[in-house]
Amino acid sequence: MPAAYPLSSCIEWQFAEAGDLAQRIRAAKAGGFDLVEFHLWRDKPVQEIGAALAETGIQLTGICVDPRRSIVDPVERAEMVNAVAETIAIAPALGNPPLIVASGFKVEGMSEEDHFINAVAALKEAAALAEAAGVTLLLEPLNTRLFSAMYLVSTTLGLDLIEAVGSPALRLLYDVWHSAVMGEDIAEVLKDRIHLVAHVQVADMDDRNEPGTGTLDWAHVMGTLESLGYNGSIGMEYFPTLPMDQSLELTRKTLAL
Repeated sequence: MPAAYPLSSCIEWQFAEAGDLAQRIRAAKAGGFDLVEFHLWRDKPVQEIGAALAETGIQLTGICVDPRRSIVDPVERAEMVNAVAETIAIAPALGNPPLIVASGFKVEGMSEEDHFINAVAALKEAAALAEAAGVTLLLEPLNTRLFSAMYLVSTTLGLDLIEAVGSPALRLLYDVWHSAVMGEDIAEVLKDRIHLVAHVQVADMDDRNEPGTGTLDWAHVMGTLESLGYNGSIGMEYFPTLPMDQSLELTRKTLAL
């Protein structure tokens, strides 16, 4: 039997017709979801979102550390760690979801070794805060199509950083679309390290729409996740091309869920 991964709706881009994020949570619940996720929180009605989560019983699978600051630039390290601390502080109002960390941009003139050393140092500080608060940080590799100077655009590098930090509070967010844009093969980059992956997001190539609208081999993707032993949720981080009931139906059919 194929694994039955629970699906999480990215309400940043989905159920937009319902209104603000609190209303989108209610719409997602009515649409059959028990999990949702969104991006930055400072421009969102946190208390109203928390109330909607409590009302519906929906759980968040992730929000972004806000503001985004570099993990590789020592000049921004204090701001980065403070952003983690401030996001941790509001997390209880949202059910203490995982907190997503992006790397920030490369520093001109800095060696790859120093980029790595600085990233590990920043992530160790951040992970210590997360451990103390009982929350998980999710490090997310992105891609150079969207962000040409982004430091972390490699799943392998992301996993190397997590291993170097060595904290149970730091895990990887593996985004299938970002990885595909970078030409990675899922089986190769996740081999022997699936235990470090806490969440997976999906969208089809090339245009970041729902699975089944593009060119990715979803049987290979899902079969690889299952064979490696992934046991988390699947985040639907895509721009829907269909009404959400139809989009969910196509996603489930394509992913065999």
